Amino acid sequence: MISKRIVLHFPHRLVDQPIVYKLVKDFDLKFNILKAYVTPQEEGLMVLELSGKKENFAKGVEYLESSGVRIQPLSQDVIRDESKCTHCGACVPICPTDALILDQRTRKVEFHSNKCIACELCVKVCPTRAMEVRF
Repeated sequence: MISKRIVLHFPHRLVDQPIVYKLVKDFDLKFNILKAYVTPQEEGLMVLELSGKKENFAKGVEYLESSGVRIQPLSQDVIRDESKCTHCGACVPICPTDALILDQRTRKVEFHSNKCIACELCVKVCPTRAMEVRF
């Protein structure tokens, strides 16, 4: 089994197509939509956790790419600018997935991008704007 959090960018011509449905039906993949912005006649964006057997996952990703969907790992879109972060910890209690935690030994905030669901709550509370989401 493989599970990844990915960002899908749909060109406007695919917004009304059953792309995710085909991932389930044809490739036996499971998905959890974490965030979606879909507007008719415009590009769509979906952040999801996709999981299934490794070979089915690879075939599903190949199908998405051949359909014209641009795929990238979620970790490329949520970043922390280390030069701006003061490790104040304002983001820690607001993070619903514990992607941001305070190391009790060093008193520094650690960011675990593999746990992030791109909810953007940290972006709103960060006083130095060290957290960025780039969709």
